[in-house]
Amino acid sequence: MGLATTPRQLNDGTTIPPIGFGTAGLRGDDDAIASTRESLERLGLEQIDVHVIHWPNPSRDKYHEAWRDLVQLRDDGLVRSPGVSNFTGEHLGRIIDETGVTPVLNQIELHPYFPQPQMRQVDAERGILTESWSPMGKRQAPFAEPVVRAAAEAHGVSPGQVVLRWQLQLGNLPIPKSATPARQRENLDLDGFELTDEEVAAITALARPDGRLFGGDPDTHEEM
Repeated sequence: MGLATTPRQLNDGTTIPPIGFGTAGLRGDDDAIASTRESLERLGLEQIDVHVIHWPNPSRDKYHEAWRDLVQLRDDGLVRSPGVSNFTGEHLGRIIDETGVTPVLNQIELHPYFPQPQMRQVDAERGILTESWSPMGKRQAPFAEPVVRAAAEAHGVSPGQVVLRWQLQLGNLPIPKSATPARQRENLDLDGFELTDEEVAAITALARPDGRLFGGDPDTHEEM
């Protein structure tokens, strides 16, 4: 199996697909136990595979309580693997120090204009899988960038496939979205080529100081 078809192993031993794996989520100020039980009832399930805190909402200072609830839900068998989304190194350090439990993954905004090398390193050092939301950059997708177009032409693939392959070679788990069956198939067809180290570096170098899509800084962004 290739990089795009080999399952990823989380730090709790669970394996998940390497691309397109969705999760259930809740806010950092939610009553996690009540919210999760309601979700399970609506879905008709007995267990959620991966459940994440979607944003820490730091001004409310409840994300660490929500994390303790997720750990309890795991212990109760209602959640298999608890994770987080949009957490910084400081947020991660706090919840790990308070509970002794490390999230299995951290979903963060990550694309060529915002590759987040420092956050990827923080996740890697803690054994946390980095999952990329908006892995192509949505409407700001870098498909017209010369380095992306050149790589696509060199490997006979689309610019979108180049960006997703870049994600995989960085060690990320991208979660692209598409309602088009042909595009969905294309997004999964990533094992027939490999970017060179120079191509990976050139795409990473597209990073911009203002690369965030909508200014969603986890230290200040609030999602109610």
